[in-house]
Amino acid sequence: MQTNILQYLEETVKKFPNKVAFADEDFSLSFTELFEQSRSIGSYLISQDCYKEPVVVFMNRHPKAIAAFLGVAYSGCFYVPVDEEMPSFRIELIIKKLKPKALICDPASLDLLEKYKYEGLVLLYDDIVNTPINQAALDKIRAKAIDTDPLYIVYTSGSTGIPKGIVGSHRAVIDYIESLSPVLSYNSETVFGSQSPLYFDACLREIIGTIKHGSTTYLIPKSYFMFPIKLVDFLNEYKVNTICWVVPALTMISSLGVLEKKKPEYLHTIAFVSEIFPIKQFNIWRKALPEAKFVNLYGPTETTGICTYYIVDRDFGLDDVIPIGGPLKNTDIFLLDENDQEPPLGELGEICIRGTCLTHGYYNDFERTQETFVQNPLNTVYPELIYRTGDLAKYNEYGELVFVSRKDFQIKHMGHRIELGEIEINATGIDGVHQACCVYDKDKSKIVLYYVGSISEREVAGQLKKVLPRYMVPNSIRSLETMPLTANGKINRSYLKEITEKKRRENDGNIA
Repeated sequence: MQTNILQYLEETVKKFPNKVAFADEDFSLSFTELFEQSRSIGSYLISQDCYKEPVVVFMNRHPKAIAAFLGVAYSGCFYVPVDEEMPSFRIELIIKKLKPKALICDPASLDLLEKYKYEGLVLLYDDIVNTPINQAALDKIRAKAIDTDPLYIVYTSGSTGIPKGIVGSHRAVIDYIESLSPVLSYNSETVFGSQSPLYFDACLREIIGTIKHGSTTYLIPKSYFMFPIKLVDFLNEYKVNTICWVVPALTMISSLGVLEKKKPEYLHTIAFVSEIFPIKQFNIWRKALPEAKFVNLYGPTETTGICTYYIVDRDFGLDDVIPIGGPLKNTDIFLLDENDQEPPLGELGEICIRGTCLTHGYYNDFERTQETFVQNPLNTVYPELIYRTGDLAKYNEYGELVFVSRKDFQIKHMGHRIELGEIEINATGIDGVHQACCVYDKDKSKIVLYYVGSISEREVAGQLKKVLPRYMVPNSIRSLETMPLTANGKINRSYLKEITEKKRRENDGNIA
């Protein structure tokens, strides 16, 4: 029985010692190099009396950063990934809140540290990576370890603007990868093309999948997602056969007609997350790669990543939504209505999750943890925590779970309760519209639709009037050259809300 993710590495290095584990265009680490370097880093941290505490890994997206993560785990500590592409104020808040004893960095981040006024141990990766391995000390740490010990803290944005540090354990990650592996058919022949920044939990799919199965992960340069032909060339050059990407990364390729010119020749598994995949764009992918397996994944960071999946097994109409399906093994998903009861079949409810997949909550923030990690209201006889996601869904006629929207995307407009996601689905079904996102201007009681496409705002409005009730037709429709995205590749709704408010203030000023 696995109790520590490092056991995966220790078993795999015996089978594939010289195989590439993690690589980018310029650098690679074999499983032996990963094994040796991570134990060296762990030995050094132990020598500095670091134990059961956060260690920040402030490094660029690079194979060495992954070795640093594992090195922190070898020391009995838990890693906190930080990258210079994160906003400065966010990095400063994380360091201030954690007050870590030690921070591992690379030369680029070393130059940045002075402005964050960090006063702990600053450890340059290249200086500690050749530390003599203290096997006795590593064994002593492992003997005391249990599977619920923290492995990492990843920070997500809070509704208050203050980042929340989510604490994930070895047990939850092991449960996650053991359940996800058969769904995505991971094995030693898997070659991942990784899109996710290393400071998001999404990268666990590739990192832990690689060290468990002896796979290989290539870290795709972020710049390639601006040049889709180069991106497909990268996938072909390194024979990438499995990807788990956010939907905007996939629609960027399909909407620009790339798949008609060049196909990812080796791709056989395409998993997608984060947004509803517009059927029009999905069909382009499916037509280009008819033999590939397409899997819709869903899950919040608070539940260690993915907790439901749906393997696409039928055709969908342009106004349909691909289901998020059912739970991974050893996970239970259920819906609760406004009265904390399970709604009738086909009715909306909040997605709630129970199981080993639950993280420990938010680091040093018991108040916010207790707001969403709560007692299961359906269980009145013993303590049982569930996570309330804030996501709304319903079951379709096949018994599959269908994501509808976030609770905060549900609005009351002109006396009607409206799901903004429904407007977005209809907008992306229009020929000439590639991406769409709705925001609500509460002060003016207006629905604002932003879209990227080749048709006019007037044409979009005309098409929506044909398919939506009058009260759901956006009050304002605005064309964009590109859709703003977050660092993780999701549509940046917060930014769109900001420019909506800015536009309103400008208009109010002109009227005045």
